[in-house]
Amino acid sequence: MPRDGHKTSDEAPAPAPALTDQAIVKIKDLILTGEFQAGAKLPPERDLAQKLGLSRNSLREAVRALTLIGVLDTRVGDGTYVTSLDADLLMTGMGFVGELLDSKTLLEAHQVRRVLEPFATGLAATRLSEKDFAELADVLERMDRADTTQAFIDADNDFHRVINSAAGNATLASLIHNLSGGMMRARLWRTATEHDAVDITRRLHHDIYVALRAGDAGRASAADLIHLAENERWLEMMLASGELSRPQAGRGLRPLSNRPGRSPS
Repeated sequence: MPRDGHKTSDEAPAPAPALTDQAIVKIKDLILTGEFQAGAKLPPERDLAQKLGLSRNSLREAVRALTLIGVLDTRVGDGTYVTSLDADLLMTGMGFVGELLDSKTLLEAHQVRRVLEPFATGLAATRLSEKDFAELADVLERMDRADTTQAFIDADNDFHRVINSAAGNATLASLIHNLSGGMMRARLWRTATEHDAVDITRRLHHDIYVALRAGDAGRASAADLIHLAENERWLEMMLASGELSRPQAGRGLRPLSNRPGRSPS
């Protein structure tokens, strides 16, 4: 390259964005400017393609891509609409990607959750309703009665869903939920291989519940942090041993081994 910083004539220019990418950007811009608002119906395909200066094929591919990530909703026989653009809907794709994370990145995602979730739990401490507490109590009973790994994990997920939803921040709740998705296979593997995992997890969830019931935000946040730190300790241990790389990790619904006298009251 010459000293003046200009490119020589034999250097190839940067490739132009793919037509589908251009269409995605143009539709996004129309949403951002408010021309297409949440819930609005898009013009017919031919009219929209002409408006954007794109082929109908490129537009069709862009609509398909934006539908997959929750921005658009295609209704057969009716047309294409902008979705509600709610955080939970838009972050669904992140949860899908989270399930594909490799072991090292899975740990990093869990570390992000460890930063966010205790804060959400603290917020929920003074906002949970009696209906929420009744649901949490029911979830804890399900966790105590669970006799398969999937039943146990479903109860675990529901417990945190109720708390995060009560935090009063839908974006935060959705972000935490989708970060937790990548933990699914790891939790399945842990429950099936570490005999104390069930009892420890039950006890830690009961500790969170007691603190929430007392309306103690600091204590609830600390209890959740302890719970997540325990998970992180296990993940680091399994990463070091190579267990999370095994093909069988997270597969199968196995019976839980309940050891008498270990469940918390």
